[in-house]
Amino acid sequence: MRLKPFIVLLFLLFILSEVYGQTYEEMKDSLEAATKLCEKFPDDNDLRLKKASWNIMLEQWSYAQREYDIVLSRDPSNVAALYYRAFTNEKQKRYKYARQDYERMLKIVPGNFNGQLGLALLNQTDMHYTEAMDMINLLVQQYPDSAVAYAARAGMEQERGMLELAEYDYGEAMRLSPDNTDYILNRVDVRLQLGRRNEAREDLELAVKKGIPRPALDELFAKCVKKGRK
Repeated sequence: MRLKPFIVLLFLLFILSEVYGQTYEEMKDSLEAATKLCEKFPDDNDLRLKKASWNIMLEQWSYAQREYDIVLSRDPSNVAALYYRAFTNEKQKRYKYARQDYERMLKIVPGNFNGQLGLALLNQTDMHYTEAMDMINLLVQQYPDSAVAYAARAGMEQERGMLELAEYDYGEAMRLSPDNTDYILNRVDVRLQLGRRNEAREDLELAVKKGIPRPALDELFAKCVKKGRK
């Protein structure tokens, strides 16, 4: 079992969390209803933003992007549309356009956490590593109480093989958000890569205490069997 480093989609939950827990068919039904409303009220930007949110949840990136295009053609300073169009552009590997949207957004709302995080993660994805690390370091300085900022930096560090730093930053994320099991499991992954099996096992025991069923972690527990520390 290889865990993915923490990256990207956390910040989607800020606006789209209301759909959490719905089935695929329920989301399709919601999209159909939103589409009919947009046809009935084509000039309503809020309805288009709503429809685009369902497109995103169903991973219909180009359809969502088109809705944001329409909204921004009418309201070029719409922060939500810029933010989510940047995301849909990134999912389509249109990195140049995603960067433009994030930069436009940050001109409208300088220092915005979500915009800075999105741009930092985009730079990481697009292999602009220096810019990515500079931005995420600045974000951590600006928001020292943000578990998300520390976890995002840890994900970047882990991807680049900076494992000691990633272990520390996941630890800070855990300190700030002790009930987030994603942070715990990502530190497990880092510690296993470092050969720190005893510490990885301690994290797994913590994850079980936080509510993850032990059988779901059997594969990771098995990797902690060998003794020793690198």
